[in-house]
Amino acid sequence: MASSKLSPCLIFLQIIFLVFVFNSANAQLKVGFYKDTCPKAEAIVKEVMDQVMKVAPSLSGPLLRMHFHDCFVRGCEGSVLLNSSTGQAEKDSPPNLSLRGYQVIDRVKTALEKECPGVVSCADILAIVARDVTVATMGPFWEVETGRRDGRVSTFSEPLTNLPPFFANISQLISMFRSKGLSVKDLVVLSGGHTIGTSHCSSFSSRLYNSTGKDGTDPTLDSEYIEKLKNKCKVGDQTTLVEMDPGSVRTFDNSYYTLVAKRRGLFQSDAALLDNSETKAYVKLQSAATHRSTFFKDFGVSMINMGRVEVLTGKAGEIRKVCSKVN
Repeated sequence: MASSKLSPCLIFLQIIFLVFVFNSANAQLKVGFYKDTCPKAEAIVKEVMDQVMKVAPSLSGPLLRMHFHDCFVRGCEGSVLLNSSTGQAEKDSPPNLSLRGYQVIDRVKTALEKECPGVVSCADILAIVARDVTVATMGPFWEVETGRRDGRVSTFSEPLTNLPPFFANISQLISMFRSKGLSVKDLVVLSGGHTIGTSHCSSFSSRLYNSTGKDGTDPTLDSEYIEKLKNKCKVGDQTTLVEMDPGSVRTFDNSYYTLVAKRRGLFQSDAALLDNSETKAYVKLQSAATHRSTFFKDFGVSMINMGRVEVLTGKAGEIRKVCSKVN
């Protein structure tokens, strides 16, 4: 008798579960998500970004990295954009202090809200902007999947444990990428994003002054390159910016791999790509390429893969009206 009384309840729960599974399966990212609700969305983003890149091309690297930093912490749900009155948000955490361009994201959001109020998420804006700055620096175009929703939580501590540090070895890098559902190939391909942008001396100075080689230098870093870097970065320098891909800082190309192959990758995490057979083979392949080889196509594929990490879709999260604060 007791079991027969519970049957309707169990049936109800099963129905609820099936509805949930159905909605989850259909609330996925897709190209053209805003086709009906905001058909001009990507054109509006591109218009704003074309204006920005004309006057501030140096923001291309930081804006590309912003999408990466967002996706690796809580997934691609815009939490890196949130402010905290007490300085305890992701953007306040040490790994994110070098990010720039938040005002650009706000500018894009304002334009989109004017056209389609409450429709386009901040998380999707980050993904589209990352593609557009890549194209603006003569890099590849890829179709951006959209339909992400924005998260409501942003904490100081999570970037410290989720973002691959610049001093990571290859085992750490592979483990951190795999924890996000990304492959070893995604790791070496997305590292190629270092072809644009700059870095503060403090991010690699330990390789110049506090390592295991002669005079405290890193034996895995080319000696001539060490001297050039020392001329720019003195001990304790916290402010000087250095090009990650010298001579190609504003051009998206495969020259990053040529530098890594010559032991001139700026970060320890760049040099680590030579410590694994798969990543080393890809570095060698791209460094030997007379033209773009497969890198441009690979980069688009890996950016799409990264853009799927732990996304909020369907009814999860929200669509923020202002990217720096929850509704």
